[in-house]
Amino acid sequence: MRIGIDARMMGKGYGLARYVEQLVLFLGKMDTDNEYVLFVNEQLQAEHFGSNFSQVLCDIPWYSVAEQLKMPGIIKKADVNVMHFPHWNVPMLYPGAYVVTIHDLTMYHYPRPDATTLGPVRYFIKDKLHRVVVKNAVKKAKKVIVTSEFTKQDVHKTLGTPMEKMYVTYQAPFELVLSNKTIDLEKFGITKPFAMYVGSAYPHKNLNRLIEAWEQVREATDDAYQLVLVGKKTSFYEKLFDNVAIQRFGNSIIYTDFLDDDQLSDLYQKSRLYVFPSLYEGFGLPPLEAMMHKIPVVSSMASCLPEVLADAALYFDPENVDHMAHMILQGLEDEDIRLELVQNGQKQCKLYSWDTLAKKTHQMYTEISSQ
Repeated sequence: MRIGIDARMMGKGYGLARYVEQLVLFLGKMDTDNEYVLFVNEQLQAEHFGSNFSQVLCDIPWYSVAEQLKMPGIIKKADVNVMHFPHWNVPMLYPGAYVVTIHDLTMYHYPRPDATTLGPVRYFIKDKLHRVVVKNAVKKAKKVIVTSEFTKQDVHKTLGTPMEKMYVTYQAPFELVLSNKTIDLEKFGITKPFAMYVGSAYPHKNLNRLIEAWEQVREATDDAYQLVLVGKKTSFYEKLFDNVAIQRFGNSIIYTDFLDDDQLSDLYQKSRLYVFPSLYEGFGLPPLEAMMHKIPVVSSMASCLPEVLADAALYFDPENVDHMAHMILQGLEDEDIRLELVQNGQKQCKLYSWDTLAKKTHQMYTEISSQ
């Protein structure tokens, strides 16, 4: 069987890139019988993934017209039995059998123009076109992979996809292995015990309310702690820090920009608390990553997060700043709760495995190919 995987976004970092990376790595460990064809960009072309893995250069931008028009022909030439698109941007004219992964439906629930750098008219057109592509992707797919039971229900209600067509494959926290490198906290201005957040600053990530809640934490603790935000610098982080309200915090809120795995792992080790204020997630990996490092977690109770984190987090209403601040304070200062969260977090992390995800995904490839 020849299995194709759209791996153009595979790499380090967060989210989709990591998902594709881990899927390919674990498929390589468990399956040496089938042939895999990775459709890669120029950056990945030189990498080696295993004797049963070949690569096809497909240096086409994601979400582009070229992707829609050129990719079906490129995939056809590779003569694959089953294709896996790890995101919803499936070429509408692709006629072959495929499985698609739907990570979330953020565009349906938070389609705000301020969540893009485009103008309102261009955003409106892009959003409508993307929705057409998503609906086509799940309609034509032989199977649809979703990241949680919450997402399964969401896709069913929003797009009308039959429940029996969807399969939940939970992701897993990334194993960030400590090296000899350590992060220089003082270089970033981190001089006190700190809580941290890792991720983007998209509007639905709810960082504005986190900052409002942090003002209450700061006042209640006489500025005893710092809040550290970690994420790649984008226009959304720039907008966040252009906010006049945040400027009065001084060094109470620290922004590090993107950190590599070694630095991030060390920062987790030194953190006192992880805070996840998101309004909407399809799975939510960062809190699990924090749990792996034995860090107590306080989290939003929205979307899939109670399903994924279970009793390993303290929950708050993400739209209630007072409630958020109260839970953050408990997570920082109540030692009994902190100990319980760490213990529960260690147990919760063991429920998730990339090996299990790869095996379930491989099973879908086999079932589709035999149809």
